[in-house]
Amino acid sequence: MLAVLLGLYLAFTLRTTRWVLDGQDHFAPHGAGAPAIFAFWHEFLPLMPALSIVARQLPFYRPTPIHTLVSQHRDGRFIGTVVSRFGIQPIFGSSTRGGASGMRALLTVLRQGHLVGITPDGPKGPRHRAAPGTAQLAALSGVPVVPLAARTRFSIQLNSWDRMRVPLPFGRGVIVCGPPISVPRHEWGGSLTSIAEALTGAGERADRLSRT
Repeated sequence: MLAVLLGLYLAFTLRTTRWVLDGQDHFAPHGAGAPAIFAFWHEFLPLMPALSIVARQLPFYRPTPIHTLVSQHRDGRFIGTVVSRFGIQPIFGSSTRGGASGMRALLTVLRQGHLVGITPDGPKGPRHRAAPGTAQLAALSGVPVVPLAARTRFSIQLNSWDRMRVPLPFGRGVIVCGPPISVPRHEWGGSLTSIAEALTGAGERADRLSRT
């Protein structure tokens, strides 16, 4: 019941927010159907379904299935129920439980030309530290990592490990899409720093733009 209520609240809030997409050129190929790994820090999770709302208003948009990796634990299933309301299909897996099956499922949908959303520091941190999974997935699939972040002008910050903010309705918001990052198949480890820096940079830009 709580997941349903939260999903309803986010749907109402995200749809009553006036969104701006910063970095539309970076998003365009993937909004038009090219597969991508959309990566963002865990703190932005409640805001990222807004990308699907904004994308539908763009002239080049082509509906493409999008999937996200969530933990098999209760918290992950809670998140899976919430994001399903936005047409995002959860894939259950983690680094400690069901990780291999989750990775195989993500590779399968990417090879089918779908989109994937992933939080490199989820589900429990450390905050803003990228685990290897995102770089490995990009290296194996040959699909670029696209860094994302989002922020609304008005929100409530939770007392959580990731300092997540819950948006408030009837405000302004920005989604930042950074340049895609290609990950070499046999040297993926060297891309972890680049991915983390790109995600942090997107977050800082979203913070600045949301205050203007």
